[in-house]
Amino acid sequence: MGKTAWKRAGVSLVAVAVVAGVAGCQDGDGGRKAADAPAKPQLQTHEAVTKVIQAAYEKTSAAKSAKLKMTMTMPAGLGDGGTVEITGVQSWNPGAMDITMDGSVLKAGAPDAPEQMRMIMLDNVMYVDMGTERAAGMDGKRWMKLDMSAAAKSGDEELQKSMSNSFGQMNQDPAQQLALLLESPNLKHVGPEKINGVETQRYKGTLSVEQMLDANKAKSAVLSEKERKELLAKVEKVGLKGYDTEVWVDADGYPSRMAVGMTMGMGTVQLRVDYTDYSAKVAVQAPPAKDTFDLAEMLKGIGGGAGQA
Repeated sequence: MGKTAWKRAGVSLVAVAVVAGVAGCQDGDGGRKAADAPAKPQLQTHEAVTKVIQAAYEKTSAAKSAKLKMTMTMPAGLGDGGTVEITGVQSWNPGAMDITMDGSVLKAGAPDAPEQMRMIMLDNVMYVDMGTERAAGMDGKRWMKLDMSAAAKSGDEELQKSMSNSFGQMNQDPAQQLALLLESPNLKHVGPEKINGVETQRYKGTLSVEQMLDANKAKSAVLSEKERKELLAKVEKVGLKGYDTEVWVDADGYPSRMAVGMTMGMGTVQLRVDYTDYSAKVAVQAPPAKDTFDLAEMLKGIGGGAGQA
């Protein structure tokens, strides 16, 4: 794989990484047919819904980790678009992921990309194992490293476009996603639904970008008014209006599924994450430095923007 192909692969992987921690999809109905739903489910009051989501937040926060299975669909305007299947384990205190994803998201830009790839995220840095065969063209280094902050400042317009929604990374913590859902002005109970054989109750709400920033006190605290305006301007540029969020809570009070839809000018990013094995062990370590190459540094080396590539 040449350096240009690595670049395109990196752009697609940035798109994956930006949204990988946001749980869900815009219309996560789990494949359930309308005929299966109760005609008139007994819906909970807003007060009861708030108590359920608050309790789920507290339990999820305390669990600190879980196994996950994610389906993510991206429009053509984000990287190379397409659908990605991801499985693995995630920790949100501290934040880390060790996952395996299919390589279809890379195929348009790098046809010889592997069918499956292991991806590690640690301390806001992503490492992707591109395999021994592809390492031959990179001095034997099989792990591609991408520092998310460095990528956003690389000067490459296509990378910056993919990273323009990187503030969504704050939602890698599903407990934080639940906390944000509590701030939705239209949070409501949808009704009972069986997810992967488990009886759950389904809830949904929406948040605008400004509401999300206002609700997330930790994020707002580190943003100056100027930075906040710049961020909202970038969001407006890609056409992101807000987030449609859903959660399915099981009888033990844990989210069995979380879903988020983000509609932008380039299309809709849809994610759905099924969680199991809360408090699962997550032992994530960065690959040895001798086995990694830095994508951001490579981009500086080859120069030029996405058009030249």
